[in-house]
Amino acid sequence: MSSMQLWDYRPDVYDRGQALDITGYHVHATDGKIGSVDEATYEVGESYIVVDTGPWIFGKKVMLPASVVTRIDPQEREVHVSRTKEEIKNAPEFDEGRFKEPEYRTSVGDYYGRWTH
Repeated sequence: MSSMQLWDYRPDVYDRGQALDITGYHVHATDGKIGSVDEATYEVGESYIVVDTGPWIFGKKVMLPASVVTRIDPQEREVHVSRTKEEIKNAPEFDEGRFKEPEYRTSVGDYYGRWTH
């Protein structure tokens, strides 16, 4: 998977022709709920979601590249991702001050880019 694809929603998950705000949606890993969407972006090649994990990882936030989103359910207000709780817990720590920087994105991309599902 190219780094561009990593930061894009899968075509069968999100149609760019429609406006969609998933902020506040509950996020489900492959093995259970991990928190809720704190922020989401929709730029081509730079899309991601920031998940507030709440008490699950002591208030830690995590950034997930858009390509790990496997399903968005507007009726249930849920986002499903293709990673386990453990994989997400071990991801590079979300850095409020650096998350828009290319170097930070690269480290997150390298981490999630290791698996292709």
